[in-house]
Amino acid sequence: MFRPTGFAELAGKRVGIFGYGLEGRATRRRVEDVAAEVVVVDDASGLGSDVIVSSEGGLEALLGCDVVLKSPGIPRRRADVLDLEHHGVTVTSSLNLWLHDIDRSRVVAITGTKGKSTTTALTTFFLQRLGEAALRLGNFGQPPYDPDLDVSKGWLILEVSSFQCVDIDVAPGLVVVTSLGADHLDWHGTLEEYRRDKLSLTRAPGEHRTLVPENATMHDYAAEIGGDVMFVAPDETGSRELTRAPRRTQRHQRRPRAPLRCPPRQPERRRGSCASLRLGPSLRAASRSTHGSDERSRGRRNDALRRRRTGDLGVAVVAALEVFDDEPVALIVGGFDRGVDYAPLAEAIAARRQPMVLITMGEAGKRIGDEVTRLAPVILQIAVSSMRDAVSEARNSLEGGVVLLSPGAPSFDQYKNWEERSEDFTTIVHKLTRK
Repeated sequence: MFRPTGFAELAGKRVGIFGYGLEGRATRRRVEDVAAEVVVVDDASGLGSDVIVSSEGGLEALLGCDVVLKSPGIPRRRADVLDLEHHGVTVTSSLNLWLHDIDRSRVVAITGTKGKSTTTALTTFFLQRLGEAALRLGNFGQPPYDPDLDVSKGWLILEVSSFQCVDIDVAPGLVVVTSLGADHLDWHGTLEEYRRDKLSLTRAPGEHRTLVPENATMHDYAAEIGGDVMFVAPDETGSRELTRAPRRTQRHQRRPRAPLRCPPRQPERRRGSCASLRLGPSLRAASRSTHGSDERSRGRRNDALRRRRTGDLGVAVVAALEVFDDEPVALIVGGFDRGVDYAPLAEAIAARRQPMVLITMGEAGKRIGDEVTRLAPVILQIAVSSMRDAVSEARNSLEGGVVLLSPGAPSFDQYKNWEERSEDFTTIVHKLTRK
């Protein structure tokens, strides 16, 4: 079976592009001057007269290709993808071909259930501040194989999703795994498959170092981790200087709206960021972010919590709450429901000692709320349908404290991506602070 190791090997070949989103369009620009023929197929209609709908002859057209470059959004184990391979058609990805072509010693590939976007952004930022050339690429960034992009020099900081990991058969020089939880089970099938797929990037051939967090989950999966592995302990040296808010004595009692002010942006905490605003007389109000990664908070956690909860979808929410463990919090959660287990997150919410209000959105929010009700019915819950209502209700529910956006769920029910959701939160906060 023909298996290319770089874009140049597509010369004279009939190449299929399966999926015509951002990656598919970049792929087409990359291969149209190399391949003898390009066939573009997508599940959706209305993408152009030269894009064949998969259910309307598209799959048959792909069967006539030498190689198919698949979009990350199309599951690797989908029946039609497996059928292509059964008939001798190589299915791979443009990202994989790009890694074969590039100097991989310059590539830092970052993956993980939570934290990869923040880590990618921070790594790029710090390298640039050190005077190094660095580009943020992949997943939510620009496809690195886009011919309009100059990747000939500097560090290439690549965010890699679990969807992309499974098609990569050559390792970047440095692989970073931020966390290992449960996500995208509708794509991968099972939790075990998801975790194996996620860690497959570390097992790709080629000399490379792999950095993983020092926690029980990673040690449990040590046999699945490849490369020159280094377990990295959490940094416990960050400052926790927080301005305290007046405390409420009853969780179920709603208070009048507190005054709100937004000062200039303050430096971020050492271990991450979260979208939040502070309420109360003489208190600060701020929407904290790191290059748009407002929802990605990785606060400190003790060993017991790390053993029990690392690996769950709600780990980012638990970590964000721990940043404000001495503060009253109105937590905004929810979004698109992927059917994962929210019980550990509910346990963390129910165990908080400080006043807590839960603002729920979408189907995932309802499920989180149901789990919390089962464990701690005294916690006030408010269901909303929009971010504006979420921020308003959260603000009204506290006399002083923190309104925290840490959804614990994807944004696809209302937003294009998490960045759009985070930006909406920030915009609403700034509008409120100007009143």
